Amino acid sequence: MKIFAPLLALTLCAVANTALAADEGAAAVETLGRLNGIALACQQPALVSRARNAIITTAPKTRAYGEAFESATNAAYLEQGKGAACPDPASLASDMAAAEKRLQASFAQPK
Repeated sequence: MKIFAPLLALTLCAVANTALAADEGAAAVETLGRLNGIALACQQPALVSRARNAIITTAPKTRAYGEAFESATNAAYLEQGKGAACPDPASLASDMAAAEKRLQASFAQPK
């Protein structure tokens, strides 16, 4: 019985840390999806490929992350189609690089 309380506390801490990492990861996936939608709408195929490759190689292969990426992509694409001006390719590429770094940091493997 003495070991139960410390084990419970340790388990709760692990679950909390996993949930926090999942939230950061989901936000990073959604950001990259949003940028992907803008790149699609603004006819920037190299950036579209870059976003998809970043998701495929970095994020866990789960339905939730895939759906988050596709949802964010679709929403941004539709929003861009309402007449929003396309960002210049250099700033979109810079935003994409920052989003890739955030994604990599969110899913970095502990050493």
